Amino acid sequence: MSASWLLTNAIASLLLPPLSLVVLGLLGLWLLMRRWRRLGRGLIALAVLLLVGLSTPAGSQLLVAPLEQQLLPLADPARSGAQAIVVLGGGRRYFAPEDAGRHQPSEPSLMRLRHAARLHRLTGLPLLVSGGAPDGHGSSEAEIMARSLDEDFGIRARWLEVTSGNTAQNALNASLVLQKSGVTRILLVTDALHMPRAAASFRHAGFDVVPAPTNFVARRPLDAASFIPGAAALKDSHYALHEWIGGLWYRLRLAFA
Repeated sequence: MSASWLLTNAIASLLLPPLSLVVLGLLGLWLLMRRWRRLGRGLIALAVLLLVGLSTPAGSQLLVAPLEQQLLPLADPARSGAQAIVVLGGGRRYFAPEDAGRHQPSEPSLMRLRHAARLHRLTGLPLLVSGGAPDGHGSSEAEIMARSLDEDFGIRARWLEVTSGNTAQNALNASLVLQKSGVTRILLVTDALHMPRAAASFRHAGFDVVPAPTNFVARRPLDAASFIPGAAALKDSHYALHEWIGGLWYRLRLAFA
């Protein structure tokens, strides 16, 4: 397991809900016990309100929609002028018992692969799948995705990038692979929420990027049920906040590089 990957995930857990809200509530409780009662009660109330708000579809859409609306779905892939399709890994399912204990692509990864397969059939472009194994568990995400492309979609990935542990490394390592084949303009496939940060990273690595986002979240019309808290909405809020913070961090790194 990569130490940098573990540290990054630990820091992210502290900054993102639900753990960040638990910490905020515990800080409020500590202040309450230290007789800073008004401030303590305020922090506890804030933590509860944020937890409830971020757990509703209406609340999560406030974070999700501005990211997803930055780059709209690709209208005409055949006229994109791209030379290859790059698909970013989105996690794995560990040791699937129904598949002889093999690792499988996660649901986000499968959504990306499905969209990439559709783009491949529309354009005939070769595919690169990108993703390492920073958690230290067996095959890289790229190998798992390539196997799924072959077995589930009948498509062979031409290139595998198997060493990256984050989006910036996806971009840099993909450039090292594709520049050997003269590929500079790509269709980039990842979640709509992840696309702004991913596209910026690949452009910084020297690619001419045509975004091909998938797995849009903020498409459900608001209704009465949109204000009922649930785990799915909290997951979307967590993902969106991760991208807002990650995008800010990437911009700061580039500014001081």
